[in-house]
Amino acid sequence: MHATDFVESYFDAWNHCDPQAVADHLAVDGVYCDIPENVQRTHDELIVSLNQFFSRYRHRYEQVGDILTNGNTIAFQYKMIAGGRKRNNGIPDSWTGAEFVTLNGDAAMTITDYYDAPTSSTMPAGESVREQKYAKSGLSDEQLLSYKARLEHIMSSQQAFLRSDLTLPKLAETVGCSVNHLSQVINSGFNMSFFDYLNRYRIEHARELLSGYDSQHGAILNIAFMVGFNSNSAFYAAFKKCVGQTPAQYRRARSKSA
Repeated sequence: MHATDFVESYFDAWNHCDPQAVADHLAVDGVYCDIPENVQRTHDELIVSLNQFFSRYRHRYEQVGDILTNGNTIAFQYKMIAGGRKRNNGIPDSWTGAEFVTLNGDAAMTITDYYDAPTSSTMPAGESVREQKYAKSGLSDEQLLSYKARLEHIMSSQQAFLRSDLTLPKLAETVGCSVNHLSQVINSGFNMSFFDYLNRYRIEHARELLSGYDSQHGAILNIAFMVGFNSNSAFYAAFKKCVGQTPAQYRRARSKSA
């Protein structure tokens, strides 16, 4: 897809307040990175988050300046204009941001969003962004703890993380709760995104396999697929983020210490 077509389609999805259309600009294993909130969201997590966002805000987004391209990378600036009946008092009339998109074919592997986060004069002192986000979710502390324990059992005992097709909705169905509630359990209960939570289990299992297999019987690519990743590059990126080493470096270090 041409960069201009991608950006036009992306803005159109935001301006129509369509969570599915926005998220569909991501590849299957793509990630949306919200820098001010310091969170990463998968395709399904982004839909959940935007459903909540669009239920409260009806803003207008406009491109500012030119679209910059370099290989498979797109960069552009935008302006958000507050408006519509959902507008919140205390939120500025507009603010600006910039997004950097890494494409793989017609879809984005990463969408990184930088913006000047607005603050509201109506925000209660000491109330966190996460507390506001889930203020009306209807999930009690007792339910959250119950879902959290059930989730940990499913991930640890049943090793659900080994499923390469595991998504937030599929996991929510297994846990027996709504997608929104599971997102809250992971975000609030573990202080991480679904993407990071899932990878934590996969990488820990990969470390066990790398420590127990030699290079002839445990090729790193095979291990990547065994623990649930769909690509070697995604496995390497997640492993280095969690461990601080590449899988090969980790295996060599373990071999030397054995």
